[in-house]
Amino acid sequence: MASNQTINKPQSNRVRLVVASSVMLTFISFWRAAAIVLNDLGSSAFYAGGIAEEAVGKAAPWFILGVMLFSFAVRAVYVESCSMFTRGGVYRIVKEALGGTFAKVSVSALMFDYILTGPISGVSAGQYIVGLLNEVLRLCAAHHWMTMLVMHPDGAARQLPVDGTSAVIAGLITIYFWWQNTKGIEESSDKALKVMKITTVMVVILLSWGFFSVFHVGANLPPLPVPSNLHFSEDAFGFLKHTDFIKTLGLFGVLMAFGHSVLAMSGEESLAQVNREIEHPKLKNLKRAAIVIAIYSFIFTGVGTLLAVMLIPDSVRVPLYRDNLIAGMAMYLVGPLAVRIGFRVFVVIVGFLILGGAVNTAIVGSTGVLMRVAEDGVLSDWFRKPQRKYGTSYRIVNLVAGLQMFTIVVARGNVIMLGEAYAFGVIWSFTFNALAMLVLRWKYKGERGWKVPLNIRIGKTELPLGLLSVFLVLLTTAVVNLFTKSVATVSGIIFAAGFFVIFSLSERDNKRRHDITTRQMKEHFQLEHQDNVGRESLEIRPGAVVVTMRDSAAPFALKWALTHTNTDDQDLVVLAARMMGAGGPEYVDASEQLFSEHEQMLFTKAVSVAESFGKHISLLVVPAGDIFAALVQTANSLDAAAVVSGLSTKLTAAEQAYHVGQAWEALPEPKRQFTFYIVKPDGSSLSFHIGPHAPTIEPHEVQLVHRLWLNLRRSPDMQDLHHSDILTYALTRMAEEFARDKQGTLRDLQKCIEESHHRHGLGGLRYEELDVVGPGYAAQTPHSDRSTVDGGATSTKTK
Repeated sequence: MASNQTINKPQSNRVRLVVASSVMLTFISFWRAAAIVLNDLGSSAFYAGGIAEEAVGKAAPWFILGVMLFSFAVRAVYVESCSMFTRGGVYRIVKEALGGTFAKVSVSALMFDYILTGPISGVSAGQYIVGLLNEVLRLCAAHHWMTMLVMHPDGAARQLPVDGTSAVIAGLITIYFWWQNTKGIEESSDKALKVMKITTVMVVILLSWGFFSVFHVGANLPPLPVPSNLHFSEDAFGFLKHTDFIKTLGLFGVLMAFGHSVLAMSGEESLAQVNREIEHPKLKNLKRAAIVIAIYSFIFTGVGTLLAVMLIPDSVRVPLYRDNLIAGMAMYLVGPLAVRIGFRVFVVIVGFLILGGAVNTAIVGSTGVLMRVAEDGVLSDWFRKPQRKYGTSYRIVNLVAGLQMFTIVVARGNVIMLGEAYAFGVIWSFTFNALAMLVLRWKYKGERGWKVPLNIRIGKTELPLGLLSVFLVLLTTAVVNLFTKSVATVSGIIFAAGFFVIFSLSERDNKRRHDITTRQMKEHFQLEHQDNVGRESLEIRPGAVVVTMRDSAAPFALKWALTHTNTDDQDLVVLAARMMGAGGPEYVDASEQLFSEHEQMLFTKAVSVAESFGKHISLLVVPAGDIFAALVQTANSLDAAAVVSGLSTKLTAAEQAYHVGQAWEALPEPKRQFTFYIVKPDGSSLSFHIGPHAPTIEPHEVQLVHRLWLNLRRSPDMQDLHHSDILTYALTRMAEEFARDKQGTLRDLQKCIEESHHRHGLGGLRYEELDVVGPGYAAQTPHSDRSTVDGGATSTKTK
């Protein structure tokens, strides 16, 4: 057969392509990991209490507290799943345990969770803003301030339509983050940590002031969570509304109330997503992050909801503050009205930050889930094709944002409707994950880093009572919700069934396409899978040039590198980064690495360009969580002397160099310095020195050091003085002055910079920089501009 003849071609006729299995990642502390999860999980504190009370009555805070306590156990299941050999969230865990069909069902339910996270968070943010504006309008009307603006002719205060305005705000937030994700928003643990610091200030003030107010006014606890104290709304009975069964609810009523409160622990899946980037020791730091998340969410969501119900009068709590419970609590704290209004403004600002962040997390998370599905060949390559300008998976982002906008329009800003539907994806994704972990206990008998507690061993058999109990509670709650949450059941099943059908049809078509692509790749490339990247795997010498390539239609960086490199003396490696979805695995097995048509075109183009120059190149594919971390880690592993990249469509050259410099700083020792070249489409380039490097010293500065050396040598005690000793002394003195008087040192340094720039014109060494032409050769390039950026990167511009 022809295919056999192609496979049996001599290896010399095929270009060697090395595919790495270890994913290039950045690593963060457990505090930052906890902050990322809490930006998602903490958002439910702003709406969960009001939704639960609408459904079950005034006893709702006890069920919220119960859910938050139960979330400790659910989080333990996620910690065990993250400690196993199979990582990457619900989809990969369920696939390993139950197979592809169950995996597609579970990820469909999870997608329903993520799709609704954005609308409910955006609408809730809108509710807090509109609630504040309406409160201000009522106060202005009551005090006859700006009467013409705030009052109707009949004397009533003007009020904004709450649901409609909230829907508009949610839509605007969604559109904003859709565009940011289309351009390629940076997932920053630093931003998440800052938001949580601000939120923590608000939480401390809220709870401290709240407890003081409770004791001051003598507020009573909510009624205990017993069947006689449960007062369900008509919609809370779902399909059981017109049955005789609801007359004797008993324990079933308690389970119903628990099910209506379960959305308070949404966001647990984020823990599995950030796990791969937690720094060493990973498991220890993962457990630390889980404890921080559990305690924080219990205090913020659970205790905060309890205090709100105790302080806000029954007459206004549900009718007026149901959708912005924390803001309502701020208005009923003990203290002057102006101070309470000021604090409420602070609550609204914090709520907008964390709820707006949850909208972005929903887009990023759902995009990551679909990327993981696409990486497994379930989703068509059409979705994975990068955006021409920004290089992002924009079609997936468009799909997610479109579904979220559709949900906002259908719900029309009704938080209760969104909350009803939201619980479907939350509870069923947890249930599938717990079931998969239970199955893996029997399938995988090896040691784990950690297990959900309460395991009893009988002979050689271990009974996972703790894990089994968690699964049974989740399954029971999920089944109860099927009958009592009609909106969630109908919408959730339709959505999940639709996604399941799409996944199944797409997987069948994709398998055929991937088989063709794999066969073509084997015909043209000699594929070699390596666990880690190194010079030995690529068979290259130290001091190589690494060139990034993203778009087969614009290989100008590769052409520039080939023009400036003699490949007989210096090896050239073309690097293609395979971006992994958020929360993807840390290690990708060779059998799971599927080549897309885009990647095939990329490698074919690279070889074609190299052949047109008559030069040899090496090809390398690395899975990556962050492009800059992947670039720097690969350059360091290959002991590269230079890295060449095209100019980004969304970042300036200085910003690109800054991110590369930051990634280089984060590398463990030993790390090699290199030069980072950014090539523009017109062929001009900018060079940045990454890492510490010798500064450019002008002749008059050398003369100054020499004169000081001559004068100091006149002292009998200075006969052993060297020029380097003067520089060391000067730098040490400057460091001491900076530590003693930071602002004064900066002012003096700024004067020095201004004087230096005034003295120098064209012809100074600072303006005549060098551009690497080949090994051992350098050419002066006139009319260059010099600038400096943070992260240890100094730049020069060349033509």
